Amino acid sequence: MSDAPINLETLRQRIDELDSDILRLISERAECARRVAEIKTQQDPQAVFYRPEREAQVLRRIMELNPGPLDGEEMARLFREIMSACLALEQPVKVAYLGPEGTFTQQAALKHFGESAVSLPMAAIDEVFREVEAGAVNYGVVPVENSTEGVINHTLDSFMDSGLSICGEVVLRIHHHLLVADTTRRDKVSRIYSHPQSFAQCRKWLDAHYPHAERVPVSSNAEAARLVKTEWHSAAIAGDMAAKLYDLTRIAEKIEDRPDNSTRFLIIGNQDVPMSGEDKTSIVVAMRNQPGALHDLLEPFHRHQIDLTRLETRPSRSGVWNYVFFIDFKGHHDEPRVSAVLEEVRLRAAEVKVLGSFPQGVL
Repeated sequence: MSDAPINLETLRQRIDELDSDILRLISERAECARRVAEIKTQQDPQAVFYRPEREAQVLRRIMELNPGPLDGEEMARLFREIMSACLALEQPVKVAYLGPEGTFTQQAALKHFGESAVSLPMAAIDEVFREVEAGAVNYGVVPVENSTEGVINHTLDSFMDSGLSICGEVVLRIHHHLLVADTTRRDKVSRIYSHPQSFAQCRKWLDAHYPHAERVPVSSNAEAARLVKTEWHSAAIAGDMAAKLYDLTRIAEKIEDRPDNSTRFLIIGNQDVPMSGEDKTSIVVAMRNQPGALHDLLEPFHRHQIDLTRLETRPSRSGVWNYVFFIDFKGHHDEPRVSAVLEEVRLRAAEVKVLGSFPQGVL
């Protein structure tokens, strides 16, 4: 028993020493980032500082080298924030996202770019595209599909008219909570606000626990959280960011019907991303409505053993009898095997548009 205080003090001294080492090394890394910015600017005043493929490679390397006891993703998140702060020394990244503030899309933006990024809320998906196209921001973040509710068609339609590229992806586990304000009478909740998709994702829980409450759909979960602050008999379904932003209390946690509920978001920008070693490519293919069209489109992928990760169909805007396929597959368009497949698809299709090749989501 007498050795315990001595051992504890020794450990605390060691932690202080390690903290000093960590501080010194982070400062040294930040100074290197500053020097990188100076060299890049001297070589090219319009230099691009954020490199999606480089950051993906660094995070993967950290996860591979991580000895524990922190798990790989937790360690990578720590390095994500260090990299974000160092990048801000070079040039702060401006990111537009589907708002308002407190949405899951903002959470995805911060997860991908780190807390040091400047995030700006937009009212609609097409506004995110316009901000990036105009050069007002460096990148945009938009939702593209949910594991429960499926694809977000507005995002796919925006790509059909845009010249932007997909530069990255991020998958976010979606956890919904039932939130109330300090003034809410919890035993008298008769109205629940949320986004229509959140209602759909929590339908069974609501049927079991609040079958008689009015369900009022609103434009976002953040808007639902804001409304709760003004009403004594209301609750909201929203996530952690909205709860923190509007100072709400969780009276029920993780009420989504499926525990694996997640949403995939895309990072859009104006740059072509080089190979990172583990990449995906997204394309849009317009096909004529004729027998065997889908088989002709997919056969080259099968023959070259390229793994398709998503296939969606949308009506074409260019012809009544045409339709388009949105296809995601593993590989980069600069790889010879992928280039060969794309050439074959171009011969069989009415039109092919490469939306971009980008690193597979690390976090």
